[in-house]
Amino acid sequence: METKKESRNFIELIIDEDLSNGKNDGRVHTRFPPEPNGYMHIGHVKSVYVNFGTAQKYGGKTNLRFDDTNPIAEDVEYVDSIKKDIEWLGFKWDDDVLFASNYFDQLYDYAIALIKKGKAYVDDSSAEEIAAMKGTPTEPGTDSPYRNRSVAENLDLLERMKNGEFDEGSKVIRAKIDMSNANMHLRDPLMYRIRKVKHHQTGDAWNIYPMYDWAHGLSDSIEGITHSICTLEFEVHRPLYEWFLNELEVFCPQQIEMARLNLSYTIMSKRRLKKLVEEHHVNGWDDPRMPTVSGMRRRGYPAESLRNFAQRVGVARRNHVIDVSLLEFSVRETLNKTAPRVMGVLDPVKLVITNYPEGEVEHLTMINNPEDETQGSRQVPFSRELYIEREDFMEDAPKKFFRLAPGKNVRLKGAYIINCHDVVKDASGVVTEIHCTYYPDSKSGSDTSGVKAKGTLHFVSIPHAVDAEVRLYDRLFSDESPMGHKDRDYLEFLNPNSLTVITAKVEPHLKDVKPLDSFQFMRKGYFAVDDDSTPEHLVFNRTVTLRDGWKKK
Repeated sequence: METKKESRNFIELIIDEDLSNGKNDGRVHTRFPPEPNGYMHIGHVKSVYVNFGTAQKYGGKTNLRFDDTNPIAEDVEYVDSIKKDIEWLGFKWDDDVLFASNYFDQLYDYAIALIKKGKAYVDDSSAEEIAAMKGTPTEPGTDSPYRNRSVAENLDLLERMKNGEFDEGSKVIRAKIDMSNANMHLRDPLMYRIRKVKHHQTGDAWNIYPMYDWAHGLSDSIEGITHSICTLEFEVHRPLYEWFLNELEVFCPQQIEMARLNLSYTIMSKRRLKKLVEEHHVNGWDDPRMPTVSGMRRRGYPAESLRNFAQRVGVARRNHVIDVSLLEFSVRETLNKTAPRVMGVLDPVKLVITNYPEGEVEHLTMINNPEDETQGSRQVPFSRELYIEREDFMEDAPKKFFRLAPGKNVRLKGAYIINCHDVVKDASGVVTEIHCTYYPDSKSGSDTSGVKAKGTLHFVSIPHAVDAEVRLYDRLFSDESPMGHKDRDYLEFLNPNSLTVITAKVEPHLKDVKPLDSFQFMRKGYFAVDDDSTPEHLVFNRTVTLRDGWKKK
């Protein structure tokens, strides 16, 4: 019988060919190179999954290297959060955490070598002048008046820049390539700029800092990376990546570009996410509405579900938008298998079983998760007075309403069949109590009553109910493509209903929960215990609803 061949994505096909040709001595060595200028988001999850997962598949290695070349925007807070997120996702980098700043001395020596080859120079032009010299995609650029400085003068100025003799913005180092090249990135790109800023790793040791394109490829080369996997926007940077390495005659990894993750109703720009935080549109980077890994973790997204999502999205050569419903499906799929079932009433109304003995309490045995018998069972109190969901009762119910209504039978989960016979209303006509009778012989598991009921409702016993703050989260943006409107700001599409806070009634055993514990509130959705939660003040975040109920506007 012929076995089915495992499908390979295009990155794996490239690696397969490299291995068959003996390239890189059979090594597979990738890296995940975040800039520490913000928290990781769902787009980075795909990159983590591809870089770490691909190397694992081939028995290779993955470096975690922070491309920390811009100390103005960077912070050790971001370094620590990214490390935490990667470990939580279930991946581990090889060896120590690395930084591009580890190589600043070596990068400086490479700059000296490039100047000595006549391939780099110090430019005194302003940022505006350099931008004007670049030309346009259809018009060639013009040479800088400083382009033909002597090697000796360039080396002297470089050293004095390093020593802090010049003001910020007064000089830069540029590669000398081709000011008429069709690829704008090859029109004498910047290699260094003056920044008199303390660096989170090197302190005050440097007054000049390398540009990303200069540092990134050389860092890959120094580390012996074999396959430098990045997203499609770096495709036009690849000639520059290779130019630097080839001119210096050092090892040149293979840069491979894949489609970045674009998700509907979501923004992926760290700069714009940072704006949401700084302008207090959200409550921090870990706000459960944010697409950050820390926000999704706090909301209750399991790490497994994010890995499964990244696997489903796959590796493509061209950009396209993934529906956020696929992410939510992956979350539901995981939580359905892992989350214990409990009863929580989000909008409670009082129900009184008028013929149930006053003061009597039964403890019903309920299975924690029918998908996983190893999770066991729990005891749930049942009494004369209960809370049910207000939406589960209608006075004037349509024929196909299978919940509670006057004269209708319904079963209470794991308990008895009841029949509504009366209601109590306040002065404004709002139902405050529902009065029912129960059939004593209709108990679940031993029902001999012969009474039929089409619907089943969850409940919480009033004498045993515990208050819980429940935060109902919805999508942060109401537009499918908040960045897709050239004439409108993405902030205009913030969903005003992305957070609703209510007080719910939950089972008493939930007093013992811990932050990040996840549960399915029967018939209502999946919920996770928030970091702010305490035994005295329970707080739950809605992770996802039981099904996709989002309607496109």
